[in-house]
Amino acid sequence: MIPAWQRKDGRKGIRNVVAVCYLVECAHHVARRIVDRIDAPDVQLIGFPGCYPNAYADKVMRAIATHPNLGGMVIVSLGCESFNRNKLAQTVKDSGRPVETLVIQETGGTAATIEAGLEAVRRVRAEADTAERTEMGVDELVIGTICGGSDGTSGITANPAVGRAFDRFVAEGATCLFEETGELVGCETIMADRAVTPELGRELKAAVAKAERYYTVMGFGSFAAGNAEGGLTTQEEKSMGAYSKSGSSLISGIVKPGDVPPSGGLYLLDVVPDGEPRFGFPNIADNAEIVELIACGSHIILFTTGRGSVVGSAISPVIKICANPETGRRLAADMDVNAGRILEGEATIEEVGTEIYDRTIAVAEGGHSVSEALGHQEFILTYKSFEPIGPGCLPARASAA
Repeated sequence: MIPAWQRKDGRKGIRNVVAVCYLVECAHHVARRIVDRIDAPDVQLIGFPGCYPNAYADKVMRAIATHPNLGGMVIVSLGCESFNRNKLAQTVKDSGRPVETLVIQETGGTAATIEAGLEAVRRVRAEADTAERTEMGVDELVIGTICGGSDGTSGITANPAVGRAFDRFVAEGATCLFEETGELVGCETIMADRAVTPELGRELKAAVAKAERYYTVMGFGSFAAGNAEGGLTTQEEKSMGAYSKSGSSLISGIVKPGDVPPSGGLYLLDVVPDGEPRFGFPNIADNAEIVELIACGSHIILFTTGRGSVVGSAISPVIKICANPETGRRLAADMDVNAGRILEGEATIEEVGTEIYDRTIAVAEGGHSVSEALGHQEFILTYKSFEPIGPGCLPARASAA
């Protein structure tokens, strides 16, 4: 069994993070100074930079604020931004977690708010440390996956190895999430054949069609110059490689950012906004997608890369799997798993899949991922717009209603 923290809302976490959360860029510096001066790995900075309201950002932030890995929160508000700080604080309080709110305009400015924030974090930390300890099974884990800095090796080593690990987790009752619908163009038919119902299959095709339309309007597909330099030749080639992270299990449903899957199984996270493009590209960097996977409840993120990446995340550990043996040697100190051994004939996909499974369990049990040990705690949340998911997206929940 995996040691865990029992939350009063019934969920279980593998970390006990206290988040300092700024609600507009104007409050970012004060919040960052609080976290820097506390200088503790389990006190982390998150935030939203915009002054204007956005329902998506509100939903994602409330999902993060009640994530099972979160033990408590200190909210830092300038005072005149549109983000509803009282609603966020009430959400945290209703989940049974400690929360305090600081308003810079009412607290005396930068220096006074930083000093007040240090005391607030200490109080929240002390209460969070009293959370009940418990155990959780593999079937209670939620695991997300993403690829970044892909190259020609990603789809033949790291991504299918993650797929093997996903198959084992799903068979054991865990919840697994894959995403990047913009990188599934061309895979919609074979993906729909894995849906648990025909209606879900049609929804999967519709999600990919929406992504294709969105990127067409933007005039730039989910295919960076670095992908081409790394040997990828077409969007379809990149898509097939990215798709292999999902493994071969049946697909149980579709969720959108901030939706928590209702039961174990494999789910597609639809990250492309609904409606006409309004706020630019769907995700400006890999960490924006990591935040969305965490907002869907992911305890751990599996991140594959061919060209190389050094990112981690606040709230949930990121495990990095390197696809390219040359990159693996060059960035060995930033990688958890070297899947490039497959390319050099030193391991099979199945063997690396088992290594990823074992590494995931070890990190869930409290071992630090490499990015955690290096202090990576990136967090990005910007503007988007989504409609609620339809009943065909979650067949199990619809049949239980």
